Amino acid sequence: METFDTLLLSRIQFAANISFHILFPTITIALGWVLFFFRLRFAQNGEGALQSKAVGWSRGGLWGVILGIAAVSVATPFVSPRIFDKWFSVPEIFYILPLPAISGALVLWLFWMLRRMPFAEDRLNWLPFAVSTGLFALSYLSMAYSFYPYVAPERLTIYEAAAAPDSLFIILVGACVVAPVIIGYTVLAYFIFRGKATELRYD
Repeated sequence: METFDTLLLSRIQFAANISFHILFPTITIALGWVLFFFRLRFAQNGEGALQSKAVGWSRGGLWGVILGIAAVSVATPFVSPRIFDKWFSVPEIFYILPLPAISGALVLWLFWMLRRMPFAEDRLNWLPFAVSTGLFALSYLSMAYSFYPYVAPERLTIYEAAAAPDSLFIILVGACVVAPVIIGYTVLAYFIFRGKATELRYD
């Protein structure tokens, strides 16, 4: 009975860890990125009062992004002793230390830019979006470094989770076809909807 209880508790703990590290980053980082993206697009494209409002929304949205990244960063080292050692033992700490340092610098830069936007003649209004994209890329890079080579902490590696080579080859062929299409219609959408948003008129 004791063995069963220990096994059951271990499974519950593992399920809680996996649920947290799948759902919470998705909600706070991925959806935060989408929200931040659209707000910055409004900041770039809006006219007058709309542009000023969008900049204010972006300032508020940045706090939510910071909260999500901070919460995941605090929880991640405690998922397993291996990850804790990768974060805080020497010399491993020096490998990951640049990531939070650069992320902090980007956050401060975003605050500085959003306090001064919109810029004169709308120059460099795209820069906060580029910086926020770099911030999220660093967040995912940090998680990848922490969990590698596991996809399920201490349970399943990326090599054990990988499909058969034939299946992976089919996926690669599909990705080679689909990825350029996605990039192409994204560029097209940006081209079609470029410029500032103005009053809707039909004349």
